[in-house]
Amino acid sequence: MEILITGAHGQLGTALERRLCQTHSIVSLSKNDLDITNKEKAEKIILHFKPEIIIHAAAFTEVDQCEINIHKAFDVNGLGALNIAQAANKVKARMFYISSDYVFDGSKHSPYNEEDTPNPQSIYGMSKWVGEKLVLKNNNGTVIRTSWLYGLDGKNFVKTILNMAKKNTEIKVVNDQIGSPTYVKDLAETIIHLFDKKNGIYHVSNTGSCSWYEFAKTIFELAGFNPNLVLPTTTEHYEALAPRPRYSVLGHKALLREDIKALRPWKEALNEFIQEVTYK
Repeated sequence: MEILITGAHGQLGTALERRLCQTHSIVSLSKNDLDITNKEKAEKIILHFKPEIIIHAAAFTEVDQCEINIHKAFDVNGLGALNIAQAANKVKARMFYISSDYVFDGSKHSPYNEEDTPNPQSIYGMSKWVGEKLVLKNNNGTVIRTSWLYGLDGKNFVKTILNMAKKNTEIKVVNDQIGSPTYVKDLAETIIHLFDKKNGIYHVSNTGSCSWYEFAKTIFELAGFNPNLVLPTTTEHYEALAPRPRYSVLGHKALLREDIKALRPWKEALNEFIQEVTYK
């Protein structure tokens, strides 16, 4: 099967390539290879490769920067997704669009299901929701919402906390935002299981939930550092530019409906990841 991956140098794109190259013919394209905001060039490239599946992982994911570069956020996450969806139609490719828990406002106190109505509070969340709607309308594709990603490649929260832990000094982490950390290795594996399932919206994240503070403390513990160096703080004190959902845990009803096993608990996945980066 011919599979094209956009956002090849990102955390998920790299994990997908690493996993899929074992069993499929892969074309991995970075932003230098494929400008998704250029409709004509994007179409030309996709018509050239004629993939059967497109996993659209390319995105502008710097949440605070999206508040500043609003045009870029919608250009990349919205218009870019539309360009790929329309090109996918021309080669009859199935499209998978990677979206985010940030499409929700965080006002619930129980996991968000696929049927819940998005109400994004940030530019990033809004731009991803626009991308979702454009893909579902123009390609009848599949939207995969995920959350709090980390992996072996690129920058992420886990790597940042590990670097801070090595300094043996106190750090403050917000304790009033709740979500589900997700290991891209597990996310990539589940995406593959969706290849022969019906189109629609799926929530894919490791099971269980925590605050960023609890997440950081667990990283310290699993890596052998003193977790008491991690101190709680509030979202208001942190003063991030973009609003974040206070609660964005994702439910997995659609996966279970398709007889796909829920991902392993987030602590189990995190422990494996820390062992991998420690002995890499």
